[in-house]
This record gives sequence, structure tokens and C-alpha cells, in this order.
Amino acid sequence: MISLNKRTIIFNAVLSIILAVFVLPAAYAGDNGSGGQAAMPFEFEADAETFKVVITSGDVRETVSEPLKRRKAAVLIKSADIASWNYPDDGISVVLKKEKDHLRVSIAADRVGSFGWPNAAAPNYTLPLWEGKYIPADDTHWKKFLNGRNMNTAENFSMRFFALNKKKYAIVYIIENMFNNEIEFNAKDGIRFIFTHEFTATNKIKEYEFKIYVTANDPVSIANVYKNYVKEKGEFALLEDKAKTNANIRKLYGAPHIYLWEREFITAENIDWKKFRSALPSADMDGIRDFIKTSVEDGSEVAAEWNNIKKQDFVSEYQKNAVVRALNHALLRGDFYKSNEPAGLDSEGVKLAGRGADNLNLIELYDLNKRILKSRLKDTIDPMEKWGNGNSLELLDDMHASGITNAWLGFGMDWIPGLINPEFVKKACEYGYLIGPYDSYHSIHDKCDLEWITAYFDDPQLYENATVTGKKGTKIGGFLGRGRQLNPALSMPAVKARMEDILNTGVKFNSWFIDCDAYGEFFDDYTPGRMSSQADDMAGRLKRMEYIRDEKNMVIGSELGNDYAARTIAFAHGLETPVIGYDDKDMKKDKNSKYYLGQYWSPDGGIPPIYAKQVPIKELYRRIYLDPAYSLPLYKLAYNDCVITTHHWEFASLKFSDEIENRMMYEFLYNIPPLYHIDRKAWKKNRGLIISHIKKWSPFHKKAVMMEMTGFEILSEDRLVQSTRFGPALRVVANFSDREFKYLNDSIKPKTLVIYD
Repeated sequence: MISLNKRTIIFNAVLSIILAVFVLPAAYAGDNGSGGQAAMPFEFEADAETFKVVITSGDVRETVSEPLKRRKAAVLIKSADIASWNYPDDGISVVLKKEKDHLRVSIAADRVGSFGWPNAAAPNYTLPLWEGKYIPADDTHWKKFLNGRNMNTAENFSMRFFALNKKKYAIVYIIENMFNNEIEFNAKDGIRFIFTHEFTATNKIKEYEFKIYVTANDPVSIANVYKNYVKEKGEFALLEDKAKTNANIRKLYGAPHIYLWEREFITAENIDWKKFRSALPSADMDGIRDFIKTSVEDGSEVAAEWNNIKKQDFVSEYQKNAVVRALNHALLRGDFYKSNEPAGLDSEGVKLAGRGADNLNLIELYDLNKRILKSRLKDTIDPMEKWGNGNSLELLDDMHASGITNAWLGFGMDWIPGLINPEFVKKACEYGYLIGPYDSYHSIHDKCDLEWITAYFDDPQLYENATVTGKKGTKIGGFLGRGRQLNPALSMPAVKARMEDILNTGVKFNSWFIDCDAYGEFFDDYTPGRMSSQADDMAGRLKRMEYIRDEKNMVIGSELGNDYAARTIAFAHGLETPVIGYDDKDMKKDKNSKYYLGQYWSPDGGIPPIYAKQVPIKELYRRIYLDPAYSLPLYKLAYNDCVITTHHWEFASLKFSDEIENRMMYEFLYNIPPLYHIDRKAWKKNRGLIISHIKKWSPFHKKAVMMEMTGFEILSEDRLVQSTRFGPALRVVANFSDREFKYLNDSIKPKTLVIYD
């Protein structure tokens, strides 16, 4: 290797990285490799009765769409550049027009219904499933996964296109109307699919359209065709352009994404249980017990255990968890103050008590309740600044002292942890971190549930008057079947009220994560008198994210990150590793299965097992979701310097015990942040691994995220050695295989990557 500096770094015996800083030879530095080509010239012909379309480019004929069932066609018009006709029995009209660099295909209806076109078949497919996938039509794993599966393209495709990889070139379909589309796969004799559009009563204009391009048969050329289309539509916004409005966006550069857990005020470790037992006979302790008995769910059972502890010379783990859980629920209540007179409070507590609980915002109320509890428990409980499991100041101090200078920190369920511990939020901002709550306007419940407060809104009329009605006249259920779907187009008053309530407490969040809004799950609302379309649904989602971004100056993130939201959001969770096995019984229900992901509830107040528990991944899912042989950086080729994307929170970087090594490499190769779940226990367990990875990944990401991804190459026949390029010369070569690979003058060892800068 021609090298100015070379050093080898080994971390945690998991992954080797060679960092090589050198000047590439001029010819190589300018090599376009898989740098992409422009759209290619073509001619087309169409058969009206079967809607079969054929393209010829470079004397090579390929089928754009296989024949449909034969139909009666009328009013046929044909010329060199235009073909049009009607299907009178179906109420469908078709226009094909050859434009400068693409074929435009428009399909319109005069009635409610649906129509399926194109009917796609190819040797291989390039699909923007999540980050991007290469799918051979005869692949056993993909045939098993896709056969009979229906996909909503707005939800399942991260971008609005798909490509058929023919023998000599690729045919790229750009979807002009992204709503009400579904792809149905058939894999009995090789993977095929048909694209179906529904013409709904909620849309006055009943039409869908494709722009079809011919380009080179590689992912970079395919992605570039789409990227140029997005730019032409004026829908392209760089991170640096977004940062001109909110400079905090730059804090995402080189930042791991970390969910902090707990929503509790105290944990079992905060209590000296020997002293607690000794103090139980006091009147102060009886007052707290009586409040729990009458005001907390399952309070009678906890009060009974409270009394049992008095008679014992020990406290069991079950009893500790029951008492702590009850205390945490009690501290959330506005009447805790009224039931426990504030005698013995410090001066700040007396001042707050003097104002009365009804006149306090939530931060003040929680602070008062904490001070009251401390005044009652005295030295049986830690000083207040040490309360909590994941959100303690000492954990934050250690993260910063360890060299993590940039980070996105998020609370896992809602905004309550930030109100419980505003000093934590303040200090995180002082350290230069981004920190924000989890928020959601997806589901709405008719009653308040403190464990699911994102689904409760103060306005009682919303549940009846602002929820989505399905085509059959019944209300569409919320997440997990609870409650209803809130119509985004009618949500803004609720969004503004919630934001004011939270931020008026004085909490200093500088980022906001909004679940579902970049996920692509859109609804037609058939409520009589106010029907709205999926386009209205999307507009409502973007409007509320833009409001929080612009009016409240927040760095905005959302789930998945499909590109209709790319101008609005700065980051997204779920595009790189999406939700896996949503309906898989072994993963979701069978607690005896080695694949069981874990429950959503934590018995000790820390990270829920579904996020913390490490499990192996089923082989089929590994192939589909994680196998580098099928992965393509399609989204990164379009949006690397526009949106920062990472894993879904249920499938964080360390979730799959047998894939940690590969996912670390993937985070370099595709330039994506690691995502972790942390409380004090998890930090202690994984601190060394996390710090070692971030120490090398962070400076790389800070550089690569400022550039467009300009190249992607498959370097080995088994597709397990791959290269990405950022800007003109920053290159990563990753060897996912179990064999050494010769690249330039280097021998790249298995499970090793090289960064050329």
C-alpha cells in the first residue's frame, strides 16, 4: 500500500479496523466505478388489449410489463411518441408518452375501484425495502418470505420507486402518486409482482402515474435516477441547509443514538432496605402506605406486603419491586401532596407547598412530591440527586468523561422522565448533547393511562370527532387494537396544546422524536361530512412535525424515515433495521423460545427486556434483513447528507447476539449511527464495547455525513466484500466473509474493514 500513515486498531476482540490515510493515484481517485450513469435512450411499443409494454434500448428488447388478461380496448391512438386507449368495461383510460429521458404512463379511472399495472417479472429486483435490497427472482429465502405477501408501497418502500434488473439494463419505475398503492408478490415460479392502485371515494382525481427510465444495471445508477427526480421536484434538502435554520442539527454528526431508561423516580437500589424496615413503625411511613392502598393500582396488595415486611428480618426482591413500583406511581399523582402534609420539608419544598399542588406545573409538582417523600423516608433513601436508574447525573458525567462528545439521547416512553429530572436534561444540553422525549399522535384513548400518556389528549371531543372511520363505517383501532386512530389533519390543536403544556414547565429539550409520522402508514377517513384522503393524512403529519421543528426549534426525528419526510426530519429510527417478526409467535409470544424478544414491561424499572435482552435471530430473518449479500445502500445513495438513519429501537445495535460484529461493520460501511439502550446496569455491562466503537466510528461519521455517497461496489462473487465511497475519495471496504480478500495491495482479513481517506 502507498501510505503516509497506517495503524491497526483492535477493539474488544470483536472487530479489526485498519485506518489508512493516503493519497489515491489520480486515475483511481477519479474512477467512477459504480458511480452511476444517466438514463439511457429507448423506444417503446405497447399492446392495448393486454397492456404489455416493451422497451428497446441499444438494440436490446425487454418487457416493461408482462401481459394482463385481454380486455376490450377502444379509442386507440398511436404515434411515434404517444399511445393511448380506453378500457370501457372498466372505466379506465391509459396514456403512454415518451418524454426526453423517460416514458410517462398515466392510468385514470372514472369510478371507484382498482386497477393492476404493471405486471412485473425480472431476473432480479432492486427495491427500496428499508435501506435497500437486491432480490434475485429465484432466491429460496426471498421466495419464502415474499410469496403471497402484500406490501403498501408508501409504508414498505422507503422511496417512491422500484427497479427491474433485466439482462442488459435496469428499468426504473418512479411512482408519481404514492398513495393507495399495493404490491402483491407471487413466488411460486420465481418472484413476480403486480402493482395495484385503488381509486377511492376520498380522491376527486382518480389517477396514478409512473415515470419509467432505462439505466445501467447497478444500484448507483438506479439511485441516481431517483435522486435527480427528487431534486427536479424541489424536494431535496441537505443537512447543512437544515442546520442553517437550527445549528443543533450538527450535534447529530458523529453522534450515537441512545435511549435512556427509566420513567421512575426511584429504584430499589436507592433504598437502604435495612433502614427501611426499621423505619416502618413510624406514622410517616403509615401515611405513605395508606395513600398507596387507596390511590395506586393494586395498592391493597402492596399495603399488605408493606405490613408483612414489618414482621420479617428481610425484604424479598418481589417486595422491593412492589414497594418501589407503588412509590413511583404515587409520586406521579397530584394528590400525593394533599395526603402527606409537608412537615419537615426543606425551604424549596415549603415554598412549593405554599403555592398549592393545583398551581404547580408538572416539574414543580414532581419536585414537591420528591421532597415530601424524602422528608418522610429520611436517610432510608438516597439523596434526591442520586435517584433513578438510567437518568442519573453520574451516568451522564461518565458518558461525557469517556469521550462521547456528541450523542442523541431519547426517553423511551414519553416526556415524563425529563420532567421528573429536569437537571438531567439541562446538563445533557450543557455537555453538547441532543436530548428529547418520545411523542406520538398515532393512537388516541378515551381515558388517561399514566403508562401510555401519549395516547391521551385533554380535549374529550377528539375521541369522537377527530378519529378515522374506515371504508365500512367503523372506527379504525389504534396501536395493538387499543383506542382509535387520530386523524392527523385534525390534530394540530392537540399538538400545540401538548407542546405548550410540556415546554411551559421550563424543561430544556432541544430535540423531539415523533413516532409513526415518517412511517408511511396513511389512512383514508370516510367519516361522513368530512372525508379526507391519504394525501391529507400525510400533509397533517408533515405539518405537525414542521410546527415542532420551526416554532419550537427542535431537531426532529421520526420512525422509519420514508423519504416523503426527508425535507422535514433530520434523523430517523428504523430504516436500517426495521421491525422484524411482528407476528412471529416465537419472537413475540413464546417465552420459552430462544428467539423470544422479551416483554415491554420491566419489573425493576430499568430497560424493558424487549430492548435489553440479547437473542439470536432466525436464519430466514437474518437472510432477509441483515445479510450483506442482499443489502444495498439505496437510501444512502440518495440521502446520505440529508437524513441520518439508524436501527429501530426494538432491534438496536446489540440486540442480536450473533450479529453484533457484522452490524458494527455495517455502521461504518453504510455510515449509520449505532443505537443503544442504556441504564446504569447496561452501561456498566457494555461500556467498554460502546466506547471503543464510538471512538472510531464518530470521527468517520462526522466526515462522511457531510458528503454524498458517490459509490457502491460488490467486490466478491459471494457479495460479502463490499465498498462504499463518500465524496471523491473517502472509501470503506468491508469483508463480511470468513476468508481473506485481496484489495489493491492489502489483504483484508475476515470480519475486517479498511477505511481509505
